[in-house]
Amino acid sequence: MSQPSQHFVADHVKGLPRSGIRDFFAIVAQMPQAISLGIGEPDFVTPWHIRESAIFALEKGVTSYTDNLGLLRLRREICTYVENNFGLSYHPEREVLVAVGVSEALDIALRAVLNPGDKVLYHEPCYVSYSPSILLAHAEPIAVATSAKDAFGIDPEAVAKAWEPGCKVLMLNFPTNPTGGVTERTKLEQLARFAVEKDLLVISDEIYCELTFEGEHTSIASLPGMQERTIFLHGFSKAFAMTGFRIGYACGPQALIEAMMKVHQYSMLCAPILSQEAAIEALKNGTPAVEKMKDAYHRRRDLIVRRFNEIGLDCHLPKGSFYAFPNIESTGKSSIDFCKGLLEAEEVAVVPGTAFGESGAGFVRASFSTSYERILEATDRIERYIGV
Repeated sequence: MSQPSQHFVADHVKGLPRSGIRDFFAIVAQMPQAISLGIGEPDFVTPWHIRESAIFALEKGVTSYTDNLGLLRLRREICTYVENNFGLSYHPEREVLVAVGVSEALDIALRAVLNPGDKVLYHEPCYVSYSPSILLAHAEPIAVATSAKDAFGIDPEAVAKAWEPGCKVLMLNFPTNPTGGVTERTKLEQLARFAVEKDLLVISDEIYCELTFEGEHTSIASLPGMQERTIFLHGFSKAFAMTGFRIGYACGPQALIEAMMKVHQYSMLCAPILSQEAAIEALKNGTPAVEKMKDAYHRRRDLIVRRFNEIGLDCHLPKGSFYAFPNIESTGKSSIDFCKGLLEAEEVAVVPGTAFGESGAGFVRASFSTSYERILEATDRIERYIGV
């Protein structure tokens, strides 16, 4: 029997699935002995000097609202960082918006540019919020599948084939959650030409870019003709281990940032000022800590991929992020059954690949953002489980 209040819920919300990650890990939370390779959160504590900057700001009574766009001091630091690391030049007063994490930045970008019925191309497997965020903006998501044989990089020809009249946005995420896939510069150049040809806006989520292990990260916004048609999204959660600070940012053409600000000011108003103060310190002095954490992730990546392949679960080498995406089809189980069985039998948590879209079937996501020793123990338990 439906609840009496159910009829008040909007139709487009009724149809949204609950997150396949959060539901699964509500169970894990009740299992204190479980080893979680699930939630994409660094096991490192935010570096002390970053925490201290927030503490010091609080002690000084820095507790007010900020400009809707964010502290100008922070926006200036963002512009310096983005120019030094991505070769992108933005005006801090007009082309940068500080958001409550990249998730909010993505949401307000979509709501600011999409009209009902517009279509959005995105690659899959992908972060769980992409398709729902498009639907919440009353637009139509069009998934472009990627595959393990291509290390989950995007194929420009597949994007072109998926294009339909009414497509307005191409959404990218490299390195990719959940696969660790990247796309080399030559393919990004093809995508850029396609975006220009079809007059597409590109929304590029590059939250994992500092955690690129192979080659150099290239932002599509840095390619000729693309900065004026790209919203560049980035933040502090992953590389700087600042998940709980909920701080991210968007850079883009003034007209688009202004449109995003209109949505932002009526929903969030501004990002928390203490998080903004911490972000300033992260950009000024956080690079050594980022490099140290990246080295640890690199070592863990090599371990977990080697162990998966040793025990018979084919796993490509992710070139970025802190996720491995092994194929579990050899076990004869579905992604969901594999994850449930592993959790029940060996108390190891991984995420079903189907949580990230239909093209994730036959895979699971395993985060290596936990310690080397726990990864060793977890993969030993997985080996025991699939040997049963």
